[in-house]
Amino acid sequence: MAREVRLPKLAEGDATGTVVRVLVSPGDTIEADQAVVEVETEKAVVEVPSEAGGRVASVHVKEGDPVRDGALLLTLEEAPEDGRAAAAARDEARAAPSPETTSRPPAGEESAAAAAPRGRPPEAQPAGETARGAPAPSPAAPRVEAASPARPPAGEAGPLLPAAPSVRRLARELGLDLAEVRGSGPGGRISEDDVKAHARSLAAQARELAGQAGDGLAAAWPGLGPAPLPDLSRWGEVRREPIGGVRRATAQNLARSWPFVPQVTHHDEADVTALEAFRRREAARLEARGVKLTVTAVLVKVAASALRAFPKFNAALDLTRGEVVYREYVHIGIAVDTPHGLLVPVLRDADRKGIVAIAEELGELSRRARERKLGLEEMQGGSFTISNLGGIGGTGFTPIVNFPEAAILGVSRVRQEARWEGDRVVPRLVLPLALSYDHRLIDGAEAARFLRWIADALENPLLLAMGG
Repeated sequence: MAREVRLPKLAEGDATGTVVRVLVSPGDTIEADQAVVEVETEKAVVEVPSEAGGRVASVHVKEGDPVRDGALLLTLEEAPEDGRAAAAARDEARAAPSPETTSRPPAGEESAAAAAPRGRPPEAQPAGETARGAPAPSPAAPRVEAASPARPPAGEAGPLLPAAPSVRRLARELGLDLAEVRGSGPGGRISEDDVKAHARSLAAQARELAGQAGDGLAAAWPGLGPAPLPDLSRWGEVRREPIGGVRRATAQNLARSWPFVPQVTHHDEADVTALEAFRRREAARLEARGVKLTVTAVLVKVAASALRAFPKFNAALDLTRGEVVYREYVHIGIAVDTPHGLLVPVLRDADRKGIVAIAEELGELSRRARERKLGLEEMQGGSFTISNLGGIGGTGFTPIVNFPEAAILGVSRVRQEARWEGDRVVPRLVLPLALSYDHRLIDGAEAARFLRWIADALENPLLLAMGG
């Protein structure tokens, strides 16, 4: 009986793709869940499995063909003998004991052999071949079954894992190796819940290795922690002071962010000549009301608008549940240098406030931070952070993402440069900007567009009023 194999819906929004490789030919006998074509969609190449097994009667696509959801890929013709053999093999696989109930090979031998494809017993393989299609080992080199599928050599295809395209895509987005995920479905089929459970397990292991807050990585991996100091008093007089609470909290937060958040910093600059002239004029007027209009206040408003335009930068990555958490609020943390260390009070709902209101609240938060009068809740719940070192100096720096946020904006001192304007050179004020971001969630091109949006808004403040 003939059966059609069609392209399933690969993912939300992926309506079209391109065939990059056809993995079967007419006359081949395939099993259910075996990959039959590879389709490129947006940024990923997806293996498309067949929902049914049988003999390939005809292939309806070739490399380079554009395909849409539901496109006809193959026509299968189930052979009675092959159908019964495949069914018997699958029944035997279901009855086989799980890896937990079988004895593990001696230490050091697990990596010596490749396991059979998931859900397919060794007896179902062609005579004289291993799961990779290579010659079987000789009697002098007995085969050892590994506890998990071995990674194939470069350029060689791995085992065909029973998982839907949406499950494969989820594993790629989470950075997981699907071969390491244990399927709970029939014949070892891997579901989205299996992938998420595996991600939660890895996250729990990472938290265990990291140790509880206060000890950080040094407690988990003593060999990788700070080395004990030599006796510095051998070379002269020394003085010791205990680590303060603020410094200890800062160290703990950085120890959590740096090793587990792969960070990249993108740099840009904005011509703020017009903005600075406007700010100076308005600052004199607002000073009479006791409000100090700073560059940081303007940056808060601009960044808040940018976060609404680019919601991913206001989000957080939850690997334990396999989800991206999009915040519906915009709470911006402002790094404040105090005599007691770095504090980051949070200015809430910055997108709903005007620049004058932000400047007024920012001045109050900074004053209370320096006087150590901030409550703990006033330094929690931020969705994005701004660190402005322009008042001190420097030409640029790379700020560290403040976990669990996705990005942080670093600002350095405004400098005057000579720039061409038409056929003449004019002095311009240039503001250096640096954006560090979580590369697991944000791509480089997205970061470049986000920071350029901020620079454009600083160069052309009327764009904000126009909704541009």
